[in-house]
Amino acid sequence: MCELLVGLGPDVAVVRVMAMVRWLEVTIETRVEEPVVCENCATVAELKDRDLVAHVDLPSFGQPTMLVWRKRRWQCPALFCGVGSWTERADEIAPAAHLLTTRAGRWVTAQVGRSGRSVEEVAVELGCDWHTVNRAVIAYGGALIDGDPDRIPTVRALSLDETLFKREGRWRIQRWSTQLVDARTGQLLDVVEGRTAQAPAQWLAGRDQRWLGRIQWAVCDLSGPYRATFTTMLPDAVQVADPISRRAARQPASR
Repeated sequence: MCELLVGLGPDVAVVRVMAMVRWLEVTIETRVEEPVVCENCATVAELKDRDLVAHVDLPSFGQPTMLVWRKRRWQCPALFCGVGSWTERADEIAPAAHLLTTRAGRWVTAQVGRSGRSVEEVAVELGCDWHTVNRAVIAYGGALIDGDPDRIPTVRALSLDETLFKREGRWRIQRWSTQLVDARTGQLLDVVEGRTAQAPAQWLAGRDQRWLGRIQWAVCDLSGPYRATFTTMLPDAVQVADPISRRAARQPASR
């Protein structure tokens, strides 16, 4: 019944459940029924020791939950092999080097990306820090974006514009970003770092020629780097200065 409630499948055994001061701690281990062999020499491996690895999991009955995985560390007994030892992996429980379980990582990504909740709000609910949730959202959300070929629609008018992204450090150094926008629909296509020609040019270089060939208008302010981007990457598009830039250019300089 306990394993059914934890819900990680028949290959995972629940070793212990303890109520801590601020969270519920569930200790698990994988069931190993077949011999584990060295990937290098195919020799049957020996169990060296176990590592206790803690992962933030989904809340259980309204309580923040920590999943403690008793990970087996194997070693190859063959002297000639040279592989040494390695730790078991089970991505269905948690990917390597991730602080959240796989299901928690997917859940926080949906909460932030689909439901519009803040990273801080989700972190409070899980009982972890902001950075743990944000790293998971970047990892899982980035994979969803990269794996969706239809995310970027056909664009007839492409616009480039700069935004002050943040002020960083003691001296409040300005960090800029460039927004790529469908100028006809207002849809944000992507955000790249900086306000030079390099990043948007690299982004355009990643699109196929059919997509680029359908862009008829290239919209930007009077920025030299953005004009250079369009001249290089979209030589057949008509370059258009946006109205705000044109009005600013006509205004006399203040004394």
